[in-house]
Amino acid sequence: MSKVIVEQIVSVDGYAEDADGGIGFFGNASWINEVDTEQLRMLSGVAAIVFGAKTYRMFADYWPSADPAAEPVATPIRELPKFVVSSSLESAPWGPNDSAEILRGDGVTAVRGLRHRFAGNLIVWGSLSLSDALLRAGEVDVLRLRVLPVLIGRGRSFAASDQGLCQMSLTTARSFAGGLVVLEYNVTG
Repeated sequence: MSKVIVEQIVSVDGYAEDADGGIGFFGNASWINEVDTEQLRMLSGVAAIVFGAKTYRMFADYWPSADPAAEPVATPIRELPKFVVSSSLESAPWGPNDSAEILRGDGVTAVRGLRHRFAGNLIVWGSLSLSDALLRAGEVDVLRLRVLPVLIGRGRSFAASDQGLCQMSLTTARSFAGGLVVLEYNVTG
C-alpha cells in the first residue's frame, strides 16, 4: 500500500500561508530551487500527486509550461498522474493536452482509495484543508517540511489549530547553503 507524504513549504515560525492567504513569503525562489536534487530524490518514489483545489490552481498556472532546464522537477510533476480533491471544480486542465482527475466527496476517503490504486507513494503538496483532514484521520505516513529562512509573524500554520497531539519521529534533516532546511518525519501516532 502507498505511503501518503504531506509536504509543506513553511516559514521558520511555522506558517504555510501569509495573513492574506497567499505565499508571498516564498519570494526568494532560489531558496526553493536550491533543493531540486533533494526533491527529485523524493519524487523518484512517488506514483501520484494529490492536490486540493486551491493548490491545484497554483500548480496548474505554472508547472505545465515550466522549463525543465530551469526547473528540474517540472518533468516528474508533468509526468505523474495528478488528482484534485474538489467539490467545486468542473474540470482540472493541466496544460493544453492533459488534465488532473477530480475526486469528489470526502478527501480522506478519496486518498484511502488512491493508496490501493498505486504501488508508489502519494504526495500531497500544500492543500492545507486536505492535509488537515488526512492528519486528523491518521492517513499521513510522512510529513516533509521545507522551512524557509524567514519570519512572517502571522498567517495560517501548516497544522490546524485543533489538530491535537500527533507524534512523529525525525528521519532526515538537511540544510542548504541559502538557509532552507528540509525536515522529514515519520508520523507515528
